[in-house]
Amino acid sequence: MRMLLADQGQSWKEVVTLDVWEQGTFKASCLFGQIPKFQDGELALCQSNAILRHLGRSFGLCGKDPQEAALVDMVNDGLEDLFRRIARQYRHILVCGGHKRGGQEREPLRSLETLLAQNRGGQSFIVGDQISFADYRLLDVLLNLELLFPGYLNDFPLFSAYVARLKSPPKLKAFLESPEHGNRPLAACIKM
Repeated sequence: MRMLLADQGQSWKEVVTLDVWEQGTFKASCLFGQIPKFQDGELALCQSNAILRHLGRSFGLCGKDPQEAALVDMVNDGLEDLFRRIARQYRHILVCGGHKRGGQEREPLRSLETLLAQNRGGQSFIVGDQISFADYRLLDVLLNLELLFPGYLNDFPLFSAYVARLKSPPKLKAFLESPEHGNRPLAACIKM
């Protein structure tokens, strides 16, 4: 969400700290008792995918037609499944120790890299010829995999090039290099 907003030139404010969350008042204001929570004027949304789809519709990042929109949704939903696998694996590393390279996520990543390859030989976006909210989600997953398992993307040459290409636009590059990105909480409340 933050990458999408930064790349689209939008400003936002993080309003929840760990201290505020632990007090419980803010948690009670979240529909499902969890974050992220997104506030845009009177609209309050919980659930990451609902927020991403709202931002996608707001900024024209859902594909150029119904077919592309369906593919963007498919990729985003597949990334949700992949994120859960990665989270389970990361919890296992934390509990059992060690820092081995990931494994459970490799097959879905290979499928996604194949999808990328089918779109202009992997030299464009995951779907179509313009960035979508699923591209930001995929970029986030790939950056996190590389953070957790340095060198991970070496086995995925199209994704390595994709990451370099997607994080290069000036606004997104500035955000990714900022302390605001590096010191971000894993989940938060964002207000526009």
